[in-house]
Parts: sequence; C-alpha cells; structure tokens
Amino acid sequence: MNIALLGYGKMGQLIEEIATQSGHSIIYIANSKHSVDDIDFSKVDVAIDFSTPTTAFKNIFTTLTQGIPVVSGTTGWLDKMEDINKLTTKNNTAFLYASNFSVGVNLFFELNKKLKSILDSHPQYKTHIREIHHTEKLDAPSGTALSLQSQIDKNTPIDSERIEGVPGTHFVEYTSDIDTISISHEAHNRNGFAKGALIAAEWIVNKKGIFKMSDVLKL
Repeated sequence: MNIALLGYGKMGQLIEEIATQSGHSIIYIANSKHSVDDIDFSKVDVAIDFSTPTTAFKNIFTTLTQGIPVVSGTTGWLDKMEDINKLTTKNNTAFLYASNFSVGVNLFFELNKKLKSILDSHPQYKTHIREIHHTEKLDAPSGTALSLQSQIDKNTPIDSERIEGVPGTHFVEYTSDIDTISISHEAHNRNGFAKGALIAAEWIVNKKGIFKMSDVLKL
C-alpha cells in the first residue's frame, strides 16, 4: 500500500515507522517544507492526515479532489466537516475522521454510550469529563473529550490539563449525592493511535463513502 502522510509531527513519524514495519510504503510527506500540492496522487493508494488545525482542511480537500481516500485524526478544523463530506461524495471517494484511532478508546466510547443510556432514567446523576494530554497538544479540550461530550450532553463540563509526557488520559464521571460512577482510559504511549490509523487506512482503500472508526472495528 502506498501512503501519503499529511503532516509529519510525532504522530506522522510514528505512523511512518509502523507502516514501514508492516510492509507499506510512505511515498510522500506533506509538511511545512513540502506542500500537498506537490504530491503525485497517481501513485497514492490512501492518505493519512495528522497535520495541524490550520493546514488540515487544505490537505484533506486537495487529496479528496484527486479521488484519494483520506483517514484523518487532526482536530480543530471540524467546523468545515460538512464541506469535506460533500466533496467526498462528489469525487466518489472515501473519508474517515476519528477523534481517536485507538482501539481501546473506541471501546471506551462504546462503554460510555452504554452507561449513558442506562443512566438516562436516573437524572440525579450529573456528568463531568476530565482529560490530560502532553504539553505539545495544540487544542483543548481534546477531540476525544469532545466526542465523549457529544455522547452525553453538550453542557457536560470538560476540564483539560496539559502535562509533559502524557500521551492521553480521559475520565468520565457520573455523580449523584449518593455515589459516583467513573470510567477512564489511559494511553501508555502513542502506538495505539498510530496502529489504529494504519488499520483504518488499510480498511478504507477501494471503499466509497463517509466512515467512522466504529465502521472499521464493527462496533
């Protein structure tokens, strides 16, 4: 599989390492020195986007215009998601966005949705989300925290902390006067994110449509 990397920060570099170990080829890298406009898309099977909030839309838009499927994990640009969805359909290609590609986090999402559905009949429980990430993370709250919030209620408060060396930890608490029900996910490193993105990229090749990580994992 020939992959174009859109963005070459820590995640992009880790994806390159894992993809190469898996027998795939990273044939183009778009970053601050090399524009997405310079990519020869005729040689690309799929693009993986972990760029920045300011560059993601252009990178994804340009790639989809060429009919190349895109897997994106960049947050901070989602106000333009509808434009990307329309472009995906127009160009008869595929797009998958995930706030978090980790298999464990996506199981955590499913657990949170199930807990929320059970507690809907118990309104005495109030919700709260807390997330901790490394100091290099550009957005706060995290995309994962916002995904958790969207499963519960838009008014659920989110507390964000930035601590050096923390790959990503998320807590969801359902609290009443009597007790607290808490679920959490702690990433030990970034490998789960990178491996999940590569699984999604392998899955989306030759597909058409707009997808989620739950489609890949059949959740």
